Amino acid sequence: MSTSRTVDRAFETALYDTADHALDTAASLLAADPGADAELARRGEEFVATAWRRGWQPADLVRIVRRELDDVHLRLVARLIRAQAPHDLPRGPRWAAQLDAVPEAAALLRADRFSHATAVLELYRLLLRLPTLEPLEPGGTEGPGRAGRRTSREARPESRALARIRALLAKAEATGYPEEAEALSAKAQELMARHSVDEALLSAHAPAPDTPGACRIGIEAPYEQAKAVLLDAVADANHCRAVWNEALGFSTVVGFEADLEAVELLHTSLLVQAEAAMTKAEAAQRAGGRKRTKTFRQSFLAAYAHRAGTRLRAAAEAATAEAAGAGDAGAGDAGAGDAGAGDVDLLPVLASREVAVTDRLEHMFPETTTTRLRGAGDAAGWTEGTRAADDAEVGRRRPLR
Repeated sequence: MSTSRTVDRAFETALYDTADHALDTAASLLAADPGADAELARRGEEFVATAWRRGWQPADLVRIVRRELDDVHLRLVARLIRAQAPHDLPRGPRWAAQLDAVPEAAALLRADRFSHATAVLELYRLLLRLPTLEPLEPGGTEGPGRAGRRTSREARPESRALARIRALLAKAEATGYPEEAEALSAKAQELMARHSVDEALLSAHAPAPDTPGACRIGIEAPYEQAKAVLLDAVADANHCRAVWNEALGFSTVVGFEADLEAVELLHTSLLVQAEAAMTKAEAAQRAGGRKRTKTFRQSFLAAYAHRAGTRLRAAAEAATAEAAGAGDAGAGDAGAGDAGAGDVDLLPVLASREVAVTDRLEHMFPETTTTRLRGAGDAAGWTEGTRAADDAEVGRRRPLR
């Protein structure tokens, strides 16, 4: 029997039948034919390439495998992603960063051929059933069709402002002093505000204006709903929009590139701070004799997300008003021959970018529904979550486009 036929028979037996006995039969076929290993791996790379055509990206694939299967499957898919990468055309810096973050697959252990074949088939079952996702790039995926188009992120290296923001947020997360964390975070948000306005004005001057992009951010268990609400609040304050896919464990955030980067940074930092504050508050509750923790945590995170969103929006409105006032003053001071950023009225620029984001969101997701936040009935958790959000890094948050 040819090795290709062995793989075909194994796939016919196991991939379209979810019964355990079908999986065992197919794994036995593969285990008995060492010559089929190369063909089996090649088929796996084809599954990965198909996932890319369906709108999936490396981080999405790693996330779904980690969510649905085990470590051995994660190592297997990491190996397939890395093997497929040389055959892909360049897909942009965000894709390249995701490839760099794929877990190393060198530690793949093979206890026996049957166990290895079983794991491979379990992974392929998952890959075969992946649904089609919305393309994240305007007009399609980040691929050959975008050869003549460059985004602002591709055209310019990352600014020093973003590097400073990352450093400030890292310090805010690491310090054990709430006052220091708040001061560091406030400074980071001031830089975010300036960076966002600068990007908007640069785009307004550009011969070919930038267009909104999108990214996916994982929403990890537990308490996914509260975490998705927090991300929605961060996105809204940064003139982005977020749509949560509960079934697949991620939110898609639509916005301009500099704002998407700010959302990723701030959401991650707020989660780190929220979880640290929740652990501390929960310990205090236990010390007081309280034993139930799940409802406390749900309510804590729900309150944290609600309060952080309120603070972010208020700071965004204040930063927008300040930036617009400075722009008016700059325009008044500019000479007749000047052609700088002060010539641009900021508020119409921000408004036009918000319209562009909304249009892109509605094109990607013509039908969305809203959901009510569940499990937030613990009064102590709500109180502590609100207090923690008040202590979080949300200093002067600007209105990102």
